[in-house]
Amino acid sequence: MFSNLKEQPADKILALMQMYKDDPRETKIDLGVGVYKDASGNTPVMRAVKAAERRLVEEQESKAYVGLLGDPAFSDGMIDLILGDAVGRANIAAAATPGGTGAVRQAFEMIRLANPDARVFVSDPTWPNHLSILKYLGMEAVPYRYFDGETRGVNFGGMIEDLGGLRAGDVVLLHGCCHNPTGANLNLTQWQEVIDVLNAKGAIPMIDIAYQGFGDGLQADAAATRLVAGSVPECLIAASCSKNFGVYRERTGLLMAIGQDSGLRAVTQGTLAFLNRQNYSFPPDHGARVVTMILQDEALRADWAAELEDVRNSMLGLRSDLAGELQRLSGSDRFGFLAQHRGMFSRLGAAPELVEKLRVEHGIYMVGDSRLNIAGLNAKTIPILAKAIIDVGI
Repeated sequence: MFSNLKEQPADKILALMQMYKDDPRETKIDLGVGVYKDASGNTPVMRAVKAAERRLVEEQESKAYVGLLGDPAFSDGMIDLILGDAVGRANIAAAATPGGTGAVRQAFEMIRLANPDARVFVSDPTWPNHLSILKYLGMEAVPYRYFDGETRGVNFGGMIEDLGGLRAGDVVLLHGCCHNPTGANLNLTQWQEVIDVLNAKGAIPMIDIAYQGFGDGLQADAAATRLVAGSVPECLIAASCSKNFGVYRERTGLLMAIGQDSGLRAVTQGTLAFLNRQNYSFPPDHGARVVTMILQDEALRADWAAELEDVRNSMLGLRSDLAGELQRLSGSDRFGFLAQHRGMFSRLGAAPELVEKLRVEHGIYMVGDSRLNIAGLNAKTIPILAKAIIDVGI
């Protein structure tokens, strides 16, 4: 049997991480891996997470299974955080998942189960794992224009034109905030226009929201998702706690299925439970339990929100400083988009050969499509990166 297996393509980001580890240069800079780093290059455990874990160790009396859908209190807390009062709770089915990736996978599984002919429209570019999972499941992915390589903003006209090819029952995958890999986001007026197209075509939005709180704040980052959820007959939302709670390795996520027909909630909830059972049975609980404790405790929640705001402002500062240094060195404002983008990532719009030149000549590691992790920078490395960008001719 094993002799029939074929070697699978290596994950480009994981391969980049290994290349970085093997590079002996002391001046090397890692801008590839998608995790938040502080000024010391560490990914710290948030204060509220540490406090909740200490309490959990003292109070938890069992490690027995929680349930196929996870702890309902976790679902309730995350629904409140992401949707507020945009949608009535009776219209929302939800299931805990192993991270945001697990939520994305289960959402695709539900789409395939409900409508095997559905096409999934994805932004060009998008997070590579979206495309990888769709391909593995044998689902058709249709790209729609999104990133403008000239302005480094959103090609909104191209996006709307491509969404004009939707058929009833198709799904459109959208990034709730802090678009990965570009950092370029729609404004609320544009979101409303997308909603109008979806409703006119009978298409279903699926929102991947992995960075709430990293862009313009917890409420502002949720505004588009809330607008969509309250404006369409049905939608799916895949949410991650990895970034905004810093619980990457605990694999903490949630999938929500929202419909205006509350009579369908029971069968939808049952389908989510069925899909969990087929895939991994019971979702992990530790991270979800910690997140729930933080969201339910007024003091922990306030401390978490304050630390998250510090993280957000730090990244905004790094963006501004990098854009400013590049303006000083280049004598132009062509890198001003870096200060306008939001989240951990920006896409420089540089050709792969220039990205490779950055790695070979300057020890600067970023994904081949020129996505860089802003959180991988600090005051010392910003001038180094800026000079390297100018030197290679970006």
